[in-house]
Amino acid sequence: MELDVYIRIKAVVKSSVGIDLEHYKDEQMRRRLDSWLVRSGLKTWDEYFAKIKADPDELLKFRNYLTINVTEFYRDTERWKHLQSTVLPMIIKDSSPRPGLRIWSAGCSIGAEPFTLGMIMEELTPNRKHYILGTDLDKGAILRANSGGAFITEEVRGLSPAQRATYLRSGGPPFYVVDSLIKKITFREQNMISDTFEKDFDLIVCRNVVIYFTGETKDLLYKKFAGALRKGGILFIGGTEIIPHPQDFGLRSIGISFYQKL
Repeated sequence: MELDVYIRIKAVVKSSVGIDLEHYKDEQMRRRLDSWLVRSGLKTWDEYFAKIKADPDELLKFRNYLTINVTEFYRDTERWKHLQSTVLPMIIKDSSPRPGLRIWSAGCSIGAEPFTLGMIMEELTPNRKHYILGTDLDKGAILRANSGGAFITEEVRGLSPAQRATYLRSGGPPFYVVDSLIKKITFREQNMISDTFEKDFDLIVCRNVVIYFTGETKDLLYKKFAGALRKGGILFIGGTEIIPHPQDFGLRSIGISFYQKL
């Protein structure tokens, strides 16, 4: 894709779809757009933009594609085990005597991540009620999360047989989580870049999301995440993600993928 074409596409996407592609890495997004046009069966972007203008369903599909939804329960299992065995017990101990934790899954897609958090908290503190928030830019993903799925086989492979029996409805694939787990989570549509964040979180989980953004946008988000954490709160990021100078955001590294607010 030529640069002048991409510049025009970015303008149309911002006005018609409501997504500012300036925050995304150019080369990566241009490849995704080229692939999408081929899959659409149309020859030019003018034809495609005419199609989404006339077809709300196609507009929604395009918006969902641009938000890059990838999800899985316990994705990157070793990091989640460390969260459950070491990081969360530390947070829980530090949170006493408050009634429950404030936990946020940012960029939660269709809900596997906040549902995983709900399972973990039920196993660690079965008698405590926690506030678990799941947010995503994709309205369709949030609607699916509120319905408990559906999840394909690959997305639930990280669950143990006992967890499947406890937290998934009978039947499948596709799989849906039980209503009692859905009720533990608050789901909300949110634009992380432009919207204001809630405050005083004990744990913020944002994994494999900022890798798609430019360096400037990453810094903006890390600053906003740090501001949303309470003192001593933890930011849990993706296994391939690193905050080069965490002290610039009032954070310190406490191991791979984990940063604590100073």
